[in-house]
Amino acid sequence: MALSMMVGAQPAVKVVALCGSLRKSSTNRGLIRAAMEIAKESIDGLEIEYVDISPLPMLNTDLEVDGTYPPAVEAFRRKILEAESVLFASPEYNYSVTAPLKNALDWASRPPNVWGDKAAAIVSSSGSLGGARSQYHLRQIGVFLDLHFINKPEFFLNAYQPPPKFDSHGDLIDSGVREKLKAVLLALHAFSLRLRRISVVN
Repeated sequence: MALSMMVGAQPAVKVVALCGSLRKSSTNRGLIRAAMEIAKESIDGLEIEYVDISPLPMLNTDLEVDGTYPPAVEAFRRKILEAESVLFASPEYNYSVTAPLKNALDWASRPPNVWGDKAAAIVSSSGSLGGARSQYHLRQIGVFLDLHFINKPEFFLNAYQPPPKFDSHGDLIDSGVREKLKAVLLALHAFSLRLRRISVVN
């Protein structure tokens, strides 16, 4: 059976996209914008929603009262819970993930963990190795969170290597990079459907 027929017979895969950088013109945020455009224009059955992590307070369990969380945290956890998959745009800070992203990971892992059994993919735009070390650290964190990352293709982008990959607003302008990003999204979509079928059988 053709994949398009299978997709048409079932609900779309809903993906939440999280950016580890809070900077308005962040190139990682630009990758998410491009991913949302690609999904809307050319991938049937894939819906991506950007979720801002900047409103989250720093993790402090004193803010947990009778099993409830601050409103911003409750809203964020609900977004994660309702999604089927996660797309992380993870820049590299000091060989690791950023503090805002780690904070978001920690809040959503508080009982009950809302990351569990979701498909996930990572893209990174950074200097040097293109965020590779942050990705590998995020994968390690994901083991405890019970996230299921796609293994291939990997996406590491050196944002500062010529020719320019982004414009002054952080929007992706390189068609070749756009195709590589699309390949990641297609793999995430396929893996999400595979996990969906497994969950139905079980």
